[in-house]
Amino acid sequence: MALAALPRPHRDDLRIAVGGLLGGLLLWALGLHSREPADPLVLWSAPWAPLVPLAVTAACELLRRTRPRIGLLVGTLTLTLDTVTVGSLVTVVLYTDLMYAAVLYGTPASARRIPWVTGMLTVLGGVVPAALWRDPKGLLIGVGIGVIALAPAATGWVVRDHREAAEAARLRAEQTALLAEMDRAQAVTAERARMARELHDMVANHLSAIAIHSTAALSLDDPATSRDALGVIRENSVEGLAEMRRLIGILRDSGGDLEPAATPTLDGLAALVEGARANGLDVRLDAGHGRVPAPVELAAYRIVQESLTNALKHAAPGTVRVSVRQADDTLTVEVTSPYRPGDSPRAPGSGSGLTGMRERAKLLGGGFTAGAGAGLWTVRATLPLTDTEGGPS
Repeated sequence: MALAALPRPHRDDLRIAVGGLLGGLLLWALGLHSREPADPLVLWSAPWAPLVPLAVTAACELLRRTRPRIGLLVGTLTLTLDTVTVGSLVTVVLYTDLMYAAVLYGTPASARRIPWVTGMLTVLGGVVPAALWRDPKGLLIGVGIGVIALAPAATGWVVRDHREAAEAARLRAEQTALLAEMDRAQAVTAERARMARELHDMVANHLSAIAIHSTAALSLDDPATSRDALGVIRENSVEGLAEMRRLIGILRDSGGDLEPAATPTLDGLAALVEGARANGLDVRLDAGHGRVPAPVELAAYRIVQESLTNALKHAAPGTVRVSVRQADDTLTVEVTSPYRPGDSPRAPGSGSGLTGMRERAKLLGGGFTAGAGAGLWTVRATLPLTDTEGGPS
């Protein structure tokens, strides 16, 4: 069970281990060793002695990714054993790879500590022998430690640092792409909501007039009344079709033969009120304003338009008053219509029209209220006259 739990070595690690072992066997067969048998450091002079540290170091290569610290620890002990034999250059090379892998694939703590430890050993390994022996040749020991330990450790740290930087850059790119997708989805949602408000505000007024006058034409057996009603129905049908053409023109990628009409402005309130009067409403307009930013102008126009539509559908007989006034940095829109509680379960300004008006005011940073009081239904919107050119249109 314990063997089954051990991680399977990577294919490249297996190739390195087999290649190192075969290379070391080839050098041993050719009699190429790191030291001569007469060297005083050679304490184990058996001909096959270098093969033991070679085999163990090659086996440690199987752990270079999965258990790098264990591989480095065993490899260090094995390299020490190799120094008392005639030695093998392949064993030293395999050990440098174990040092490199321990920094590259080990824990962050190991990646920080190993280069420092090998650096200290390199300095001590050169300074201490030179000082004790009083011979500059002692520095060569430090150079050897630096080549075998510090150089591969430093190389592993550099490679690991570059990999971590590349991974961080990849994660940042993914986060940026995710944020961009979220922004795109929010923009699509906002655009859909804007077009829904536009469609509702443009068509509801005309359809409401058509419905009311068609009902009158069907219920009254009077040719003159029916003729007048059909005239109003035709007028509202033509105007509604024109508004739809304008919206379609805005949505088209290219204008083609349907050029969108100009965006409604507050200068068109008089014509809007006249249309409401033609539909049977008694409307009074009180307008006084200067230059108004385009988004605020459109929002105010649509709020008045929707309020008149609701008054046409739900208001009690009486005068509907429309007030559009500018004071300081605020444009105030107020529409009042007669209202008797209990006349209809659908109060004036309720439903999607009320939601659309509130959204228009909120998107511009303004306020919106609608409610009944003293026999009147009052819709009131306060729109700030700041630079809102980037706002909804």
